[in-house]
Amino acid sequence: MELKLIHQGKVRDLYAAGEKYLLIVSSDRISAFDFVLPTPVPGKGALLNKISLFWFGRTGQIIKNHIVSAEIEEIKRLVTAPAGFDWESLRGRAMLVRRCRRVDFECVVRGYITGSGWKEYLKLGGVCGIPLPPGLKEAQRLPEPIFTPTTKADQGHDENVTFETMAAALPPGLAETIREKSLALYEFAAQHAERAGIILADTKFEFGLLDGELILIDEALTPDSSRFWDAARYKVGTSPASYDKQYVRDWLEGSGWDKKSPPPALPEEVVQGTLKKYEEALQKITEAG
Repeated sequence: MELKLIHQGKVRDLYAAGEKYLLIVSSDRISAFDFVLPTPVPGKGALLNKISLFWFGRTGQIIKNHIVSAEIEEIKRLVTAPAGFDWESLRGRAMLVRRCRRVDFECVVRGYITGSGWKEYLKLGGVCGIPLPPGLKEAQRLPEPIFTPTTKADQGHDENVTFETMAAALPPGLAETIREKSLALYEFAAQHAERAGIILADTKFEFGLLDGELILIDEALTPDSSRFWDAARYKVGTSPASYDKQYVRDWLEGSGWDKKSPPPALPEEVVQGTLKKYEEALQKITEAG
């Protein structure tokens, strides 16, 4: 089974390894506002990989996942690579996973009203067709977590859709199972994060079908796919201090960039500041037990 690059996403490179496996490589690329930024964050890919592996290892009681191995020596034993393939560059940032049929929706769970959900709430009084109480403030905790799916766009912007739209596009009962598993994963992770002094404001999951069984795929609960807030500095109505790429978004918002032309390069202090936040997230999450 020889590796073959089949897709380069915003952050991850995907290699086919025969009919059974894929190799997912987390790069140091960083994206924001649907653009891949021209400046990488050295070490980011390895940090994302470690965080995902931690959560995959902790959530198996809720749902199975696609992980086969993240050890390079084991991966090299299972697959072959083209001559001259640089395995060392992948060490710490690669996962060999089972190949499955992807469910083409991003499965977002929100415990707090922020980001695109906040903007939609201000316009419509709810998110993805779910009505919310009037008078909520930005970053306020919701009465209970809500499941708000989006379309899955490899390029461009994901679009919020109602649960009914998702259910109509999938086999009977599948959307309900995905919603149930997504909410259970969020609740588990939010409780763990709370012990680490972190608020899990929202996150997104991806799922696939393997031999007819629903499994968790892609990444899980990283600063790229989640909003992690510092619980000690959290305050309703403000933009909370975070351990995710909101730091990059904030810099871009203040840079004068129009979000249409190619994005500007990140200053070194923003690169290092971003890396530090990802490192803090890894440390706090893994040390919480």
